[in-house]
Amino acid sequence: MILVTGGAGYIGSHFVRYYTQCRPAEKIVVLDNLVEGHLEALEGLSNVHFERGDINEFDAVKGILKKHSVDAVVHFASYCYVGESQENPSKYYENNVAGSISLFRAMDECGVKKLVFSSSCATYGVPTKLPIDETHPQNPINVYGLTKFLIERILEGYAYTKDWSFTALRYFNAAGAHPDALIGESHAPETHIIPLALKTALGTKEQLHVFGDDYETPDGSCIRDYIHVEDLASAHLLAVEKLSEQKGGQFINLGTAHGASVKEIVALCEEITGKKINHSFSPRRSGDPARLVADPGKAVSYLGWRPQHDLRSIIETAWKWEQNKRY
Repeated sequence: MILVTGGAGYIGSHFVRYYTQCRPAEKIVVLDNLVEGHLEALEGLSNVHFERGDINEFDAVKGILKKHSVDAVVHFASYCYVGESQENPSKYYENNVAGSISLFRAMDECGVKKLVFSSSCATYGVPTKLPIDETHPQNPINVYGLTKFLIERILEGYAYTKDWSFTALRYFNAAGAHPDALIGESHAPETHIIPLALKTALGTKEQLHVFGDDYETPDGSCIRDYIHVEDLASAHLLAVEKLSEQKGGQFINLGTAHGASVKEIVALCEEITGKKINHSFSPRRSGDPARLVADPGKAVSYLGWRPQHDLRSIIETAWKWEQNKRY
C-alpha cells in the first residue's frame, strides 16, 4: 500500500483520484493536516483511508506506516509560496525540510525505502540555458526552491547509506483542474496567475496584479512552462511503478518544453472566458527568474510519459472549475 502525504492538497488530490481510477482494487492512505488541503477533494473515493496529521509528528507517522503496511510513499506535503518563503523562511525550513526529515526517519525505522518526491524547477534558479534539463546547475534563488534542493540532497544520502530508491519530480508550473471539475485549485491566499486571472474574469477579484513588465522577454513579462495537474498525476503513477525495479535516485523534469508569458496567459484567459480581465503591473517579485522552460526528455525516455494537455486545455479546465468550485 502507498502513503500519500499532502494528499488532500491541490496536486496531491489529483494524484490520489487518478491513482484510484487507474487502480480501483487497491487501497491508498492519505496523510494531510488540512492546513492547505481540503477533505472535500477526497469525497467519493471509497478506497482511500484518510489520516489527519502532520509529517512532523514522528510517532503518529510511524504508527500509520505500520498500521497500513505501507511499502512506498508519495510525498507532496509542503508549503509552496515563493513570496511567502522569502518573507517567512523559518516556516518553510521547519515544515518542508524538518518535516521531511521526520517523515524519512519514520520510514527508515519502518523499513519503507521507496519514495516519489514532489520537487520543483525552483531548485534551478536563474537558467543558464534553455530549455532546462536535469544536468542544469541547481542554484535556487528563493527559500522555497532551497528547501526542495535540500530535501533532494537528503534523499541522496538515504539512497547512498540506506539503499533507498526514490524519484524526485521537478515540475514546472502546475495548473488546470480535473476535466469534470470534480476537484481543482483552491488556495488561500491564491498567488498563481491562471486562477487569479480567472477570478478577475468571474468578478470575484477586482483586478489582476502582474509582477513585472520589464523582464528581458519579448513582451516584458515572465515566461513559464505550464503543465496540467492531470499530467503531473500520471507522471507520479509512472514513477511509483518504476520504484519496484529502480535502484538509487532519479531526478526528472516535468514540463511541456513550451513557455508562455504572463501577458499571453491573460490574453488566452480573455479569449476562453469571453471576458475582459482588468489588470495592472506591479514591481517584480523577489525570487522570480525571467524564463523557466523544461526539457522533459528524461520523463519521456525513463518514465514513458508525455503530457496530454496543452495550455488551452489547462485554462479551459481551470475555468470550468472556477465557475463550479466546491471548496
